[in-house]
Amino acid sequence: MGPTASGKTGLAVRLHDHFPCDLISVDSALVYRGMDIGTAKPDADTLARAPHRLINLRDPAETYSAAEFRDDALREMAEITRQGRVPVLVGGTMLYFRALLEGLSELPPADEDLRRELSQRLAEEGLQSLHGELQHRDPAAAARIEPTDRQRILRAHEVMALSGRTLSHMQAAHRRPGAPYRFLKLVVAPAARAELHRRIEQRFDQMLAEGFEQELRGLFARGDLSPELPAMRAVGYRQGWGWLAGDFDRQEMRERTLAATRQLAKRQLTWLRREPGTLCYDLDEETAFEQVLHEVSVFLDRP
Repeated sequence: MGPTASGKTGLAVRLHDHFPCDLISVDSALVYRGMDIGTAKPDADTLARAPHRLINLRDPAETYSAAEFRDDALREMAEITRQGRVPVLVGGTMLYFRALLEGLSELPPADEDLRRELSQRLAEEGLQSLHGELQHRDPAAAARIEPTDRQRILRAHEVMALSGRTLSHMQAAHRRPGAPYRFLKLVVAPAARAELHRRIEQRFDQMLAEGFEQELRGLFARGDLSPELPAMRAVGYRQGWGWLAGDFDRQEMRERTLAATRQLAKRQLTWLRREPGTLCYDLDEETAFEQVLHEVSVFLDRP
């Protein structure tokens, strides 16, 4: 686990070289086909050396939920362990890790008719109004959900309409268990925040050099995608969409993307600090990889 641009994939590939393990991606953007450069998806050489499961599962016009990830990851983990190998989960989508480690609430499935009604309400009343209503009806959920988080606000209203109960009540009362495995939680992050920010900037400029603008233009030109889709809300794609729509120029697109990526990294680090039982490593330290190898060896030797 770790913040964006921290070196998670590189470490996972090296572990694949040293141990009988298979890699499972834990990344909500890597599930989408045709979104390769802006998501820092492992390239063909890396995937040939260390195949990643749970990437390229969906078209960008489709959705993919934490519940679907949990089911898919458990299936892949079971297959890997049946083969006598060890699953290594690698990524930075903390909601997915939480769904796997702690389980998920059993919530009513999406209702397309209701979603259209809620989208109409959103267009007429605005997101602030819907969040305000949520504060009145389900204060606990409203406190957890950012006032700008359109997807989660609409989902909270959808759950209330379908179940007759608040999202908080449903999440507390109906919960599937976590995964039936022992976990070794390795966190990769530079010790200095400035170094992480430098890597974020360097990586995005490399994405631009590798053709991220062309990737964006191809997605924009499809005609069936919109900035409301989860795929297009991914960092970099959301800002790139605004640039192509004429909302701001290329330089501002770059600046907005870097700012959003730094904010994402901050949220990831906050989550990781609260996660119990983690072992943290700065891979720039000379002995860090040897320490990781030792911890993994000890973990795998335990009954």
